[in-house]
Amino acid sequence: MKKEETTMSSRQQTVKRFSKWVIIAHWTNALAFFALYITALPLYTDFFSWMYPIFGGPENLRLLHRIFAVIFVLPPLVMLIVDPKSLFHWLKQTLTWRKEDIQFFVKFPKEFFGGHVKDMPKQDFFNAGEKLNSLLTITCAILLIGSGIVMWMPELFPLALIQWAYPLHNIAFGLSVAVVVGHIYLSLGHPGSKASMQGMTKGDVPVKYAKEHHGKWYDELVAKGEIKEEKPVKKGKGA
Repeated sequence: MKKEETTMSSRQQTVKRFSKWVIIAHWTNALAFFALYITALPLYTDFFSWMYPIFGGPENLRLLHRIFAVIFVLPPLVMLIVDPKSLFHWLKQTLTWRKEDIQFFVKFPKEFFGGHVKDMPKQDFFNAGEKLNSLLTITCAILLIGSGIVMWMPELFPLALIQWAYPLHNIAFGLSVAVVVGHIYLSLGHPGSKASMQGMTKGDVPVKYAKEHHGKWYDELVAKGEIKEEKPVKKGKGA
């Protein structure tokens, strides 16, 4: 990734976490996913057949679903051109697992339900939870895209593959929804992770957040002199 920049506000020090291209890619992919979800409902079950008139009928709905599918695929391809360093940094981090990542999951349940874990193992630029989310996202995307292509152009594939494509698409769809629900909770609903949303909207996060949730990354920034080390605030005797 590009060298992280730091800024000082009147309240707190912040550090650059994501480039503008990462942010654009993330939200383009997210919006495309939700559009795919909505347009898939009436195609998946007759319970949502009432939605067909809203989109102008089944054929229009299928066309929209395919358009959003193309948009869903585009972000990583565009990132290869405009910001490959960020893309490969994400992939490398996602595929790099250490003992601290395993230890993270032992202690994480308490934090997941709102508790505070003081001795959480120091985490990388992406913590173990984010790495797992990325792995599941990549897996679901591969299954959805691969099976979707087979379903879109069945004349190009053998019958056995077509028969497998439909259940795989449904399984990947269900798993991806579960992943997204967890992702939304931890980025919007969880009190300890709300600063992560700032990173994916403005690009920067408080240094305090980096220290608490991404200790290894924080230590690297301090060692490089890119941020000032956060010192514990000592309370006076009268405090």
